[in-house]
Amino acid sequence: MTSDLPIISLGNIDEDGRSERKDAAANRKLILETAEALFAEKGVENVCMAEIAQAAGVGKGTLYRRFANKAELCLALMDTQMVEFQNRMLAEFRKMTVNRVPQMAQLEFFMDGLVHFTDAHAPLLSEVQSEGLLQERRSTEMPHFWQYMTVHGLFQTAIDAGELPQGLDTEYLADALLSPLMVDIFRFQREVRGFSLERISEGLRVLIAGLRHCVD
Repeated sequence: MTSDLPIISLGNIDEDGRSERKDAAANRKLILETAEALFAEKGVENVCMAEIAQAAGVGKGTLYRRFANKAELCLALMDTQMVEFQNRMLAEFRKMTVNRVPQMAQLEFFMDGLVHFTDAHAPLLSEVQSEGLLQERRSTEMPHFWQYMTVHGLFQTAIDAGELPQGLDTEYLADALLSPLMVDIFRFQREVRGFSLERISEGLRVLIAGLRHCVD
């Protein structure tokens, strides 16, 4: 998400300030690269913050000034991927709208993309959810916020286009449709139930299709 991109301070700039910001950026990059390598080697759940600090060669204080916990670090690691996913979806929405693709078909496309995104980032998302960051508030820094706003917006546009009836509780329906992709439920479906990505996507398409038959 664009709100997840680093914020550049426009405050007073002096030589010392430049040096501090440069060092901070270098430390952040080093920490993230180190964490990413350790996660790939050992798994996200098997790496602690102290191990990341030691492997990166930075003090624990330096690490915790930038990331209060491992969940915040995991969110930072997903920054680029989330922005890329968002931009890809928005570009496709624009193309489909120009080509008069129905809003509900666009919703199916988005949900299928979200299934694959969730699968690719499930370990990082699990850490974020375990710390309660996804539940604390509907913040624009949280992955769920943009997903919710996208689904809710597509529902509203579908109503305006006459694809869905007026009066639907779109706020509830957006949360309900996204609930199976909350990472704890998603991992249960994948790892315990053994559902394939195709099966999950098809199930969501069936739920979306059911909404087309709603009546006032």
